[in-house]
Amino acid sequence: MKKQEFLNIVKHKLIVSCQSFPGEPLFGSDVMAKMSMAAKEGGAVVIRTNGKEDVIAIKEATGLPTIGIIKRDYEDSDVYITPTLREVQELIESKTDVIALDATTRKRPHDEQLEDLVAYIKQNSDCLIMGDISTFAEGSYAMTAGCDFISTTLSGYTPYSRQIAGPDFELIKELKADPDAVVIAEGRINSPEDAFHAIKNGAHAVVVGTSITRPTVITKRYVDKLKLLQTACPK
Repeated sequence: MKKQEFLNIVKHKLIVSCQSFPGEPLFGSDVMAKMSMAAKEGGAVVIRTNGKEDVIAIKEATGLPTIGIIKRDYEDSDVYITPTLREVQELIESKTDVIALDATTRKRPHDEQLEDLVAYIKQNSDCLIMGDISTFAEGSYAMTAGCDFISTTLSGYTPYSRQIAGPDFELIKELKADPDAVVIAEGRINSPEDAFHAIKNGAHAVVVGTSITRPTVITKRYVDKLKLLQTACPK
């Protein structure tokens, strides 16, 4: 997919993240494909998902563009979103439209370099590249490395980034100070109002995952809030 085509599809629209992991009730490519169909019917224009098999199943079921990631832990690094060439190759094989990878400045597994992964993707596929970052400096680094878009996914999830409860609107504004930056808002977007404010602050599109596709987490929020309110306002 061409970059401008993707930008036209997602402009000021909703990207839904459909992910599940071993041990969770909804784990499985068949379930994620159905979840993605539900998201499509609700108006999602792109699906972000984890794993080669899920990308393949979701593309077949929905016909929507996908942003593919592979989360994998390595002992020598805290980077786990598409951290190495191994995961990049799997995603190229999946025929995902976009590959998202950790574009922070942290040490990668096996001392691999972001620039080398970006170059490999560009040389061996037509995939676009999304750099998941946590700070303004990392956004600049990701753009210099050749990422097509930058996403605020990791703000608050690195120890040196801004630690706040809600979306990092300030980071979106900082990144958009560069007119060439294409910023995708992601991370702790818990309401339509959050999504709207992200776009108003310069986000080209918004990714929402947990608040739409993680029923266990959503249910727990209700249960915890209900307990809190009942404690604060007893009969």
